[in-house]
Amino acid sequence: MIPAMVEAAIRIPTERRQASKAASRSAILAAARRVAARDGARDLSLRGVAAEAGFAPAALYGYFRNKDELLLALAADDLTALARAMRDAPASGGLAGTGTVALDLLRGAETMAAASAALPGAQGSDAERLFNGRLIVALKALSDASGLSASGRQGQCDVLLLAAALSGLALFSRSGRLDALGFTPEEMIARLDGRFRA
Repeated sequence: MIPAMVEAAIRIPTERRQASKAASRSAILAAARRVAARDGARDLSLRGVAAEAGFAPAALYGYFRNKDELLLALAADDLTALARAMRDAPASGGLAGTGTVALDLLRGAETMAAASAALPGAQGSDAERLFNGRLIVALKALSDASGLSASGRQGQCDVLLLAAALSGLALFSRSGRLDALGFTPEEMIARLDGRFRA
């Protein structure tokens, strides 16, 4: 009986600390998202995020080693939303439907663009592993939703090429370059659909 009480006395405070740390991490990420929306993801600073979250600047280092890790955590959350949206896209839409959903989300996800610059600064970190894991999930969702097989190296290459094309289109669209060149997102996605269905 006593060992069970001792175990509970150790387990309950540990669970509370873990829950508190997870809640603080979520609050920091929510504050970072607000700062990124207001100031731009590239101009995000740990000091600004700490002020927004109501934390001392040094407290953020208990959750993220640097700005790069924080940006990757935000981008990992965006990848989760992207994968979910692609899985929820109507199956009848095929690549065109999935591509439209993905492009709409990618155009609004500035953290995804900023994360590419953050990857070298976070190599080997938990944030990089989380980002990579979520990227794989998003690529799998793209493969499933678009009907492209990801079995074998050639199929995986096709899915990666499609993801790169959608990411590039999002960048062109977000910057206004797609319009300046005289193209619409719908036209480009239809073209991708035709290329990958062939």
